Amino acid sequence: MEPIYGVSPETVRVFNTRLAQLYSLYMNLSPRALDAELIEPLAADCGISRAEAFANCLAAYFDLDAAGEDRLFFRHWLLPSIEEQSPALYTGDAYFKNIRIPADVRGKWAFKEEFLAPFEPFVCRDFKVLPDGRMLPQIAFFTEKYPFTAVLENGREWMTLQPNEMVTTWPAIGKARGRVLTFGMGLGYFTYHAAEKPEVESVTVVDISGEVLDLFRTHILPQFPHKEKVKLIQKDAYAFAENDMAGNFDFVFADIWHDAGDGREPYLKMKQYERRFPDIEFDFWLEDTIKCYLNEDLWDIPKE
Repeated sequence: MEPIYGVSPETVRVFNTRLAQLYSLYMNLSPRALDAELIEPLAADCGISRAEAFANCLAAYFDLDAAGEDRLFFRHWLLPSIEEQSPALYTGDAYFKNIRIPADVRGKWAFKEEFLAPFEPFVCRDFKVLPDGRMLPQIAFFTEKYPFTAVLENGREWMTLQPNEMVTTWPAIGKARGRVLTFGMGLGYFTYHAAEKPEVESVTVVDISGEVLDLFRTHILPQFPHKEKVKLIQKDAYAFAENDMAGNFDFVFADIWHDAGDGREPYLKMKQYERRFPDIEFDFWLEDTIKCYLNEDLWDIPKE
């Protein structure tokens, strides 16, 4: 990795780690600390975009000196990682517009309506790794409230219609063809769009939870235009891959992890089947971000 902006590769790794930690702290502990009352006047008074105003407010929140000693980190890491988006990018999606999901609970699983507040940041794409070694989380915000449905396991969000979970599924939807297999039910977002494609013959969904499949079968599947293409199977993903996958599918989409952080081990385990079955095309949710987690050259890892 070549030095950039006069700093060493070691400093690039330190800043990569610093940025990821900053967003993790903010989005997990105080995601609504910045609001329109802080950001709109700053943008107007300084003649800057709301994204730049947001970045400046976030820097102040973490006591960063954006114009002084932290200027390099602010200008080349924090600032280019944040953007303003329009909710229409997501609310115009066919699933978002056409599928209505009532609140319901089955065992430890529940459907629940939640929302992003104005100026509440969200992850909007996989990590971006630039040629100079910078690793930038892709963070966005809306200026209006964004409601979304979530699937919760024991109160923890497992699958939602937040923008990131939609946009990071789009590449797999684009590749889906023939006899499609997806590991992980969620809200059926991938299944809906894959079944809509004329080049998709069938969509088999494998999930270990009968309660999740029952929620989907009761509330969501009846609303699908092409529900006849969809087959639901309750089974462990690895057991199915081991015994039932060979020769039966053309495309496989694996989405059995909660996020990139806990996805490393199941991703690597599922990648073994990609090597074993070269005649099947595979796609893995959040693969680019998981690869970043696996690449120690991008992070400041303490030496033992």
